[in-house]
Amino acid sequence: MQGAVLVAIAASIGNLLQGWDNATIAGAVLYIKKEFKLESEPAIEGLIVAMSLIGATIITTFSGAVSDWVGRRPLLIISSVLYFVSGLIMLWSPNVYVLLLARLIDGFGIGLAVTLVPVYISETAPSEIRGLLNTLPQFSGSGGMFLSYCMVFGMSLMANPDWRVMLGVLSIPSLLYFLLTIFCLLESPRWLVSKGKMLEAKLVLQRLRGREDVSGEMALLVEGLGVGGETSIEEYIIGPANELPDEQGATADTEQITLYGPEEGLSWVARPVKGQSILGSAFTLLSRHGSMEMQSSVPLMDPLVTLFGSVHEKLPEMGSMRSTMFPNFGSMFSVAEQQLKNDQWDEESLQQGSEDHASDVGGGESDDNVQSPLLSRQTTSLEGKDIAPPHESVLSMRQTSSPIHDNTREAVGSMGIGGGWQLAWKWSERESEDGKKEEGFKRIYLHQEVVPESHRGSRVLLPGGEAPEASAFVQAAALVSQPALFSKELMDQHPVGPAMVHPSETAGKGPRWSDLFEPGVRHALFVGIGIQILQQLSGINGVLYYTPRILEQAGVEVLLSNIGISSDSASILISAVTTLLMLPSIGVAMRLMDISGRRFLLLSTIPILIASLVVLVVANLVELGNVVHAVLSTVSVIVYFCCFVMGFGPIPNILCSEIFPTRVRGVCIAICALIFWIGDIIVTYTLPVMLNTIGLAGVFAIYLVVCVIAFVFVFLKVPETKGMPLEVITEFFAVGAKQAAPQN
Repeated sequence: MQGAVLVAIAASIGNLLQGWDNATIAGAVLYIKKEFKLESEPAIEGLIVAMSLIGATIITTFSGAVSDWVGRRPLLIISSVLYFVSGLIMLWSPNVYVLLLARLIDGFGIGLAVTLVPVYISETAPSEIRGLLNTLPQFSGSGGMFLSYCMVFGMSLMANPDWRVMLGVLSIPSLLYFLLTIFCLLESPRWLVSKGKMLEAKLVLQRLRGREDVSGEMALLVEGLGVGGETSIEEYIIGPANELPDEQGATADTEQITLYGPEEGLSWVARPVKGQSILGSAFTLLSRHGSMEMQSSVPLMDPLVTLFGSVHEKLPEMGSMRSTMFPNFGSMFSVAEQQLKNDQWDEESLQQGSEDHASDVGGGESDDNVQSPLLSRQTTSLEGKDIAPPHESVLSMRQTSSPIHDNTREAVGSMGIGGGWQLAWKWSERESEDGKKEEGFKRIYLHQEVVPESHRGSRVLLPGGEAPEASAFVQAAALVSQPALFSKELMDQHPVGPAMVHPSETAGKGPRWSDLFEPGVRHALFVGIGIQILQQLSGINGVLYYTPRILEQAGVEVLLSNIGISSDSASILISAVTTLLMLPSIGVAMRLMDISGRRFLLLSTIPILIASLVVLVVANLVELGNVVHAVLSTVSVIVYFCCFVMGFGPIPNILCSEIFPTRVRGVCIAICALIFWIGDIIVTYTLPVMLNTIGLAGVFAIYLVVCVIAFVFVFLKVPETKGMPLEVITEFFAVGAKQAAPQN
């Protein structure tokens, strides 16, 4: 995973520059207004600070669609150039108008970085550490603020501090950012697949993952090209082919799916269970397990939240809920894993050993060599009822006609797609209402969790009885939908094999505005926009604005003035110390983001934000004495900052980068980011007005109400996405929107 970590660190430097700029302008404006005599023109002073917000808002309007068109990496390179140019102009700045222009250009760079860095990291990171890596921008931003405050504090101690140098130093780290974006950043593999550049995407994935075999993840990225479509949830009983008894809820052999293992003669059978799926009805699931029964009765709770929660929640005496619903399909093929885990194989070596199907692959490596669908027309193991083996390479499926494979390949992982999920396909046959026979391939997302009973020493009970000793029957559910490459037009031509098109044809369609109105996308936009606007209105800017005043009341500034530090320098130092306190909290959040999860951190930290704001309101309404007031205010502000950067700070951007389909991700992220910047501008400009009208206690009371609303919104509407591949998350949103439709 070193490749993914390195590109995430390189990309997050853009957020470090944002934090750097925020801190330098806060210090430099003290000296700017003196030189340009702006004490009597607060509007110009405010515009100098806010011009970067305006620039970020303007560029965000276009960044999503442009990033879907030209890619993530080029725009990040442009962001670094804009940072560099703005730093040079600010270093020159002969008058206030040139300074405003420089701040506008700086805002363009900030807008691109803040919008696209979370998207880039989400699209390149493994699902197991995606939350950790996507918290890096928050850490980098706070780290940049601290470093900048230290620099500005040092310069403020000079006899004649030069604000132009303070602002112009931005060009130095931005030059480093430019070099990193040029030489270290790889283009997002998901964007490459969305443009049909399969070979380039494969090479990028190999570098990011540090292994040759990335066929499973490549197949996942291709499946991520789809937007919308009907997704169903099916339930299976899975066990050894020669041991699964008929009375275990099995259906006719025509609906049976065969899973083939890596050892000669080893195969497993998945038989669909008639009736309602355990995942398909979250309410049925919850009523079946008492500890979660409460959630189904919570008024207004989004079924999507329950659906995601059913994958993560732990139940008493049953272990993880994931164990109940998503068995470890990979472990079914783990017999030879130990001796095979170091074996390497690739498309070329398979091509040399499969002369019968050489024509399917072609002789060289180029995007145009993918002449046939991901599933072979000649593959006999797929006739009628078989599922694509989870250990099989996407391309090798076109190269072998035998369902039993030799044991020289890696037993597990070729079709693993991250987070314990597996990708497979099955052949589906059914009769339509007019009596015609309909058939075609279905895509299945499976999740691995439970190891076979013989490996863990305890039996898995199934409805209707006990599993035989030393067997591994498990009950499983899977997300089933049409493959992204499925073509209705080809179906009308009566093809010999699956009616699937070349990936480049699907990629060539590009984003459509109508995709934004697909139920799953619309549902995700509601969650993304809601959490972004609530984050901005929750008071972080107000508390940041008030921090120097609080610490001044606590006597910190007086103490610093006694040792010869001016009031301006003391204000900057106080801000530096406050920022420093955030860094350990962000480090804790990075550790917990993929363990406890996004939803857990939000629901754990927002109540502490509420409590901190309650204390601030009381401290400003009740006469408690100077010392008590100062202590309560200082402690509340520090606690507020630390908890905000653990939850409400980074998580909205993380969630928004995870919940949208690849084809419209850039556009949807831009919409959410636009809401973010508009909210930022509203809070920044309304704060002085509210302070003059309703006072400090009234301002904090409004923030308190917003945080309460935010807690309710998160509890009812925001799902847990930790450890899940992006394509699976969007599939869950499609299912959840379908379930929620009758209630709306």
